[in-house]
Amino acid sequence: MKKNRPVLAIVFWVLVSFLTLFPIYWLFVISVKPAVQLFSTPDVILSDPYWGNYAKVWGDRLLRSYMVNSLVISTGNAVLCTLLGFFACYALSRFNMAGKESLFFWTITNRMAPPAVFLLPLFLLMTQVYAVGDFRLLDTRIGMILVYCTFNLPFAIWTLRPTVDGIPKELDEAAYVDGASAWKVITEVVFPLCRPGLAVTLILTWVFAWNEYLLAATLTNFNARTLTTGLSEYVTTTGTEWGIMATISVFTLIPALIVFGMVQKHIVTGLTFGAVKG
Repeated sequence: MKKNRPVLAIVFWVLVSFLTLFPIYWLFVISVKPAVQLFSTPDVILSDPYWGNYAKVWGDRLLRSYMVNSLVISTGNAVLCTLLGFFACYALSRFNMAGKESLFFWTITNRMAPPAVFLLPLFLLMTQVYAVGDFRLLDTRIGMILVYCTFNLPFAIWTLRPTVDGIPKELDEAAYVDGASAWKVITEVVFPLCRPGLAVTLILTWVFAWNEYLLAATLTNFNARTLTTGLSEYVTTTGTEWGIMATISVFTLIPALIVFGMVQKHIVTGLTFGAVKG
C-alpha cells in the first residue's frame, strides 16, 4: 500500500497541474486564432497559429500607454506599500504602544470590505478634498498609487509582521551598544534580514495592483487607464473581439510571470519566516 502512495501522489498533482494550467493554455489558443475560427469546432492542439492579434495589440499605441500605466502604478504602489508596511511593522514589533494589537487588527479590516464600498468616498476625495487649483487626483497615476494603498498597505503590514517579529531584538540592542543610530539599526540590521518577507510582500502587492479592475475602471478615464480596463473597450454593441481580449490577457500574464520568476526563491522563505520560534 505504501508503494502505491507515491504513484497516487504523482497522479494527483499531475491532475491538479493540468486543471490549473489548461485555462491558461486555452487562453493562448484563443489568442492565436482568427475571429472566423473561434466559433468553429475547437482544436485543442495548435496546428496553424495566427499572430495577427498580437501584432494588432502591440501596434496599438493606446494599449501600449495602458501597459505603461499599469507598470508605473503597480510598481509604485508595491514599493510604497512595502516600505511603509516595513516601517509600520517595525514600530509594532519593537515599541510597546497601547492598543497596538487592536491597531494591527483594525488595519486589516480594510481588506475585509468589498472594494465597491470605497468607490464613492474615494471619488469624492480625489475630485473635491485633495484638490489644488485645477489639479485633481482623479485619472492620475499618483492618485491610483495612493488608492491602491487603501487595500495593499494593510496586506503588507499583515504579511511583514511575522517577518519583523522573527528577528531577535538582541540584534538591535547589540547595534545600539556599538553606537549605531536608530536609522542605521533599521536600514542596516533589520531591513537586510527581512529581504525574503519584503520580496514576497512586494510581489503580492504588485500582482494585486496589476490585476485590479474595478477601481481603475471607475477612477480613471484616459491618462491613467490600465491594461486590465482596456479589455472592456473590445466589448461593443457590434460584438466582442475575443481574440484581441485573449491577447491582452496574455500580455497581462507575462510581467507577472517574469516578476514571480525573479523572486520565487524568496517566496517560501518569506511566507514561513518567523512562523516558528524556538
